[in-house]
Amino acid sequence: MSVEEDKPVLTGLLALVGVGLVVGLVAGLVVLAGTQFVGVGGDSSASDDSTGQQSLYLPDPKPTKSGDDPLVTLPAGEEETADEGDDEETPEEETSPTKPAKPEIALSAGATQIGPMERLDLTGIYQKGEGAILQVQRQEGKAWEDFYSVTVNVSGGIFTTVIQTSHPGINVFRVVDTDTGLASNSVRVRVG
Repeated sequence: MSVEEDKPVLTGLLALVGVGLVVGLVAGLVVLAGTQFVGVGGDSSASDDSTGQQSLYLPDPKPTKSGDDPLVTLPAGEEETADEGDDEETPEEETSPTKPAKPEIALSAGATQIGPMERLDLTGIYQKGEGAILQVQRQEGKAWEDFYSVTVNVSGGIFTTVIQTSHPGINVFRVVDTDTGLASNSVRVRVG
């Protein structure tokens, strides 16, 4: 009878320790090689660049031209009322009284198609609505219904909220100022 046959637990334990040491050594070498490849924990002389070269190039800032282009893109279906080819205005147009522009709410959706209960971002601009509370609504037939209790606050002339719906097909959304009743344009999103 040999020693190995007398003490099988001790033999198994020694084999387990031996395998653990080999696996630990291999894993340590892989981690060491990975950190060297990525550059983590390198020697300090590599970070002290004695040549003075920069590793990131940033161009010098230059002033941008301020154009006459609009800062807001109009939602689909709306057009500007001014003729773009008409560069000179007549005196009648300059002096004619114009009625004050009512504040407008411009709404846009983050996607035109989503899956059921997928996140849908609604964002928009309401320049003259600082602090206003907007109620999200969905069109049900020909009527507009509040979309649960989803409201959004206007801050800095902008607003953003996230909604989810599982109502299949085309869903049409808008937001309404709860104080003035002013409604935004509508956005269409296909669910399904």
